[in-house]
Amino acid sequence: MARPTDPDSHGHIRVRGARVNNLKGVDVDIPKKRFSVFTGLSGSGKSSLVFGTVAAESRRLIDETYSSFIQGFMPSLPRPEVDRLENLTAAIVVDQERMGANVRSTVGTATDANSYLRLLFSRLSEPHVGASYMFSFNTPEGMCPACEGVGAVSVLDRSVFLDTSKSLAEGAISAPGFNVGDWHWTAYEATPKLDVDKKIEDYSEEEWDWFMFGGPVKEKRGSSNQTYLGLEKKLRQLYLDRDTPPKQKHILDFVEKVSAREACPECGGTRLAEAPRTATVDGRAIGELLDLQIDELREWVGGIDAEQVAPTAHALAAMLDSMITVGLGYLSLSRAAGTLSGGEAQRVKMVKHLGSALTDVTYVFDEPTIGLHPHDINRLIDLLEGIRDKGNTVLVVEHKPEVIRRADLVVDLGPGSGEHGGEICFLGDGEELAGADTVTARSLRAGLELREEPRLGEGELLVEKVSRNNVHEQDLRIPRGTLTVITGVAGSGKSSLIHAALDGHPEALVVDQAPIRGSRRSTPATYTGVMDKVRQQFAKANGVKPALFSFNSEGACPGCGGLGVVYTDLAMQAGVATRCEQCEGRRFLPEVLEYQLEGRSIYDVLTTSFEAAAELFSTGEAGKIVKRMNDVGLGYLRLGQPLNTLSGGERQRLKLAARLTESEPVIVLDEPTTGLHLADTGRLVDMMQGLADAGRTVVAIEHNMAVMAAADWIIDIGPGAGSRGGEVVFEGTPAALIDADEPTITGEHLRAAVRG
Repeated sequence: MARPTDPDSHGHIRVRGARVNNLKGVDVDIPKKRFSVFTGLSGSGKSSLVFGTVAAESRRLIDETYSSFIQGFMPSLPRPEVDRLENLTAAIVVDQERMGANVRSTVGTATDANSYLRLLFSRLSEPHVGASYMFSFNTPEGMCPACEGVGAVSVLDRSVFLDTSKSLAEGAISAPGFNVGDWHWTAYEATPKLDVDKKIEDYSEEEWDWFMFGGPVKEKRGSSNQTYLGLEKKLRQLYLDRDTPPKQKHILDFVEKVSAREACPECGGTRLAEAPRTATVDGRAIGELLDLQIDELREWVGGIDAEQVAPTAHALAAMLDSMITVGLGYLSLSRAAGTLSGGEAQRVKMVKHLGSALTDVTYVFDEPTIGLHPHDINRLIDLLEGIRDKGNTVLVVEHKPEVIRRADLVVDLGPGSGEHGGEICFLGDGEELAGADTVTARSLRAGLELREEPRLGEGELLVEKVSRNNVHEQDLRIPRGTLTVITGVAGSGKSSLIHAALDGHPEALVVDQAPIRGSRRSTPATYTGVMDKVRQQFAKANGVKPALFSFNSEGACPGCGGLGVVYTDLAMQAGVATRCEQCEGRRFLPEVLEYQLEGRSIYDVLTTSFEAAAELFSTGEAGKIVKRMNDVGLGYLRLGQPLNTLSGGERQRLKLAARLTESEPVIVLDEPTTGLHLADTGRLVDMMQGLADAGRTVVAIEHNMAVMAAADWIIDIGPGAGSRGGEVVFEGTPAALIDADEPTITGEHLRAAVRG
């Protein structure tokens, strides 16, 4: 693609004296209207510079612009620790945050593709239904009246909360607040229409209907009148059909077990009222088209040649092409936005911004290649360059060699992680980086080599006729005692095959990137159990109670409750966290901070990295956990860092470090190298090899070619994505994969990476 004119004519974003987190007074000029990549070891300071400094100050200045409107109820954002920032433009952060769980948000609504399709139907549908809003499931005119445009209805699994072989007095109800004698239970004891000593299975039809669905009606309960509601209605009112979800863990667990969703029987899951649901264009209804894979929908749009919708059809086709380009062709427009992975969500947001009319904006991307097969990475880079060529500044935090090599500017931070990082080690283009002496440059020059003597394995783990999503009756054969890597393009069915076969398998420990349940109080130290050991050691050294050294208990600062910051939730945008003025962010009471262990306060220990903590905790269970944290490449994390600041890849490696014991024969990892620098990837591969050397079976779903090259066995899923995938297309050693006469897509890319 053509590049804009010389960057000096557009100026630079000038950063002087940046000291956010581990940055050590960084000075850098970032050219505007260019594509700049920030790389370096995990924890080297990339995100602190790009997100914590440049993007954060841009947001703060924009918020201050509107301060006259919001002053008085919204706290000011803190200014990043930087001496000077010049020539900033409005920054749009396109990150890996999931797109929220709003049931009305889909891929189509998030990208405006639905708007184009609705407009097309409003002009061409047979019979004619009306304006485009008639085809929207988010308007009263277009939504199905039965499910109100959601497409599903909630049903309760009664076996979870009701034992019909018992009477009410015997504890037939198993739900929070409904134990025998509890207040909610007394409603069924008090109603004259039920006998608490009669088994539920013996109820008449009339008694059953009253018990489950009766009311609301006022009844006498003791000395007062109370409203009676049938059990199912009451459970929905208390726990399911609420504006805000419950927060107590035991209630969340109950809701998760008891509730299920089924397609709406009236609209069949299309979300639409009858008229828009049944109207067609070229023989296809809009609900049917929304359910097609995006690449299949693109073929259909290409066949629309009606002149009156030509601009609309062209715009829709261009948007679908962009989605296919970034490896999302296997999704459908009806896919719920809340079900997308972090990488998928970021690419959906990227497509939306590609069609934006805004120019001279700074776009900030956080590892946009996450979840992408090597086959799709270069096409994604084309899109990033397209955003640049519209007159925008593109800042990308990335580790992938393909992205680094095509950047206009590479900013390599390091030389290490955490306290050993925070400096700019290299500034130049991708070609110049090749000759530099940095960890990144050396890793790029090292190239890939296949494992010389792959393990043959002893027997196999066999799961036959596996089916889930696009995978149908595939046999999974994994050699025991090996490192087996599951490959394939995004959406090919890798995760479906492995999770369907091995989730719940008695031999397998499955570690994925799902969010870790916990609050903003949770930290790596509390999650792994190291915090318990820390408290015990502090208590023993100082002759006081361990509870004093908990920021969730007696030692917590009363001003912030032990968080170190005060959160203000804002309805109109993301919440704001400001440092607690009472404890100055230290989380504990002043008297607690006086106690020391080996010359450090409890606050000092919590701000220590796991790498440095290896000196404090070298033996016992704490020593084992700290070692595993370093082995999985998380040595740069601080013990007291909030879990909600971790990426999906970091969460997975944290779970691996916390849950790995000596007993699991099979360990399953889902893209464990997500977010890892090339050098960190080598360390994680060494750990996986060590597990296999010990006779354990390691299964890794991966796109990373360094992991593929290190594997003993590869199972490639494909040949394509979605309906074009779902089959095992190759099983064998990496050498056999690249030597095949007709290699798969994965084989072609691995061959190029190994042989150059």
